[in-house]
Amino acid sequence: MFYRIPEVKYHRPASLEEALELLGKLSGKARILAGGTDLVLDLKIKRYDVSDLIDVSGLKELKYITDEGGVLRIGALTTIQEIADSTIVAEKTPLLKKAAEEFAYWQVRNIATIGGNLCNASPAADTAPPLMVHEAWVRAVSMDGERRIPLKEFFKGPRTTALKPNEILAEVSIPYSQGEAWRYAYHKLGRRRGHDISVVSIAVAVRVEEGVFRDVRIALGSVAPTPVRAWSVEEELKGREASVENINRAVEKITGDIKPISDARASAEYRLHVSKELLRDMLTGLVEGGRR
Repeated sequence: MFYRIPEVKYHRPASLEEALELLGKLSGKARILAGGTDLVLDLKIKRYDVSDLIDVSGLKELKYITDEGGVLRIGALTTIQEIADSTIVAEKTPLLKKAAEEFAYWQVRNIATIGGNLCNASPAADTAPPLMVHEAWVRAVSMDGERRIPLKEFFKGPRTTALKPNEILAEVSIPYSQGEAWRYAYHKLGRRRGHDISVVSIAVAVRVEEGVFRDVRIALGSVAPTPVRAWSVEEELKGREASVENINRAVEKITGDIKPISDARASAEYRLHVSKELLRDMLTGLVEGGRR
């Protein structure tokens, strides 16, 4: 079957300010177009009722990666490939680097943007679990000003975010550790490595001192209506000995954190089983061998 994009008005602003002015005037039926790898498909299947497209792909002011000492700032139009290639990202936020490297095909990585991946708000958004583990936030801007939204509060449901109709996601900010010995792991499970939408994805960060879990952060994708933190597992591990027994007990708590569904990619039962087993292996590996 051949799908066509419905007739819409196309706008290509020359600045962020012009884009915000347009968005404010178009009464909620306009959509922001960046890479378009998700939006174009969504328009073809008529997922959204759209009257206008505002193409921001040419706005260089939203395309950057900068290190401000303790916080990595990434412009919303930075492509996934640019993130994968960045030595700063590799050094400061290794989970995001790993997720970017396993994101779809290189053709898609060269077009897809970090802002678009987050704003699409898919439960399977590849960049979301790593960013949630790094406790990132986004900067939303409008003609009324700007505000900071923690990523843990950004996703409201499938394809739904905390952005207001007149707001654009301008930047992702990622705090990183300076001196603390964190260990990281990321795993994306799909039918084919990296290329598919994930069946389950998991990002983990732990800080172990003197054989005790001092801090634990775990986030998962494709197992709930939105990407989620495994708060129950984290709390079960914090302050406890970093042992296999404690890991095994904590992993069982994940049933309180995720709500997997059955779809064409996997059953809910399989997703739950895989989430437990992958998380068990990742935590054990981090305790035994540091970063992997």
